[in-house]
Amino acid sequence: MSKVAIITARKGSKRIPNKNIKMFLGSPIIKYSITAAIESGVFDEVMVSTDDEGIATIAKSYGAKVPFMRSEKNSNDFAGTADVLIEVIESYASMGIRHESLCGIYPTAPFITPQKLVAGMNLLQESHADVVLPVVRFSYPIQRSLKRIEERVEMFWPENYHARSQDLEPAYHDAGQFYCIKVNSLMKERKLFMSDTRPLVMSELEVQDIDNEDDWKLAEIKYSFLHHGRI
Repeated sequence: MSKVAIITARKGSKRIPNKNIKMFLGSPIIKYSITAAIESGVFDEVMVSTDDEGIATIAKSYGAKVPFMRSEKNSNDFAGTADVLIEVIESYASMGIRHESLCGIYPTAPFITPQKLVAGMNLLQESHADVVLPVVRFSYPIQRSLKRIEERVEMFWPENYHARSQDLEPAYHDAGQFYCIKVNSLMKERKLFMSDTRPLVMSELEVQDIDNEDDWKLAEIKYSFLHHGRI
């Protein structure tokens, strides 16, 4: 039973046009995910799920496989990552190819390294978890977060007004980079957060959501600092 890396890269992107192949510090951003997956050495195949021939061509040029194109059903704004991964696994199964585990990787995640992918897949195997994913700690206690009510702001949990930050339980969020998953668990639960989900804790310097142009610039600054020691 083999391991497959599935990089999910559809064409549509409204906030950043051609986001998945936009140049990031000199290379199409999807190249970073493909290269990390290949160099990790833990996958029998590194493939890209896409609905776009242009993305497919670029992906192949960096060593990824595109054995089939993504369906129209899973190429719209409402298709979730789990839906795409399930479609890939089912498409391989129809070809007689079975997988024990997979790693769903986002194409706009340049902070992924081969070492992180190895760590995630090893933890998945050793812990017998359903899913392993990178997480990052919220920099500010969510227990003291605010909500807007018309022109005012109020605390979600006013009982925490006098609490010291160090006394509040740390909270984390999905880093939005990759998911190491047991295939049987995915096909059974059909979602990314499952019964036994384990974390890989990342530094804020290693994580950046890229949803708009400002996010893109921040990601380039962080990457340059981490890899070249300069901004």
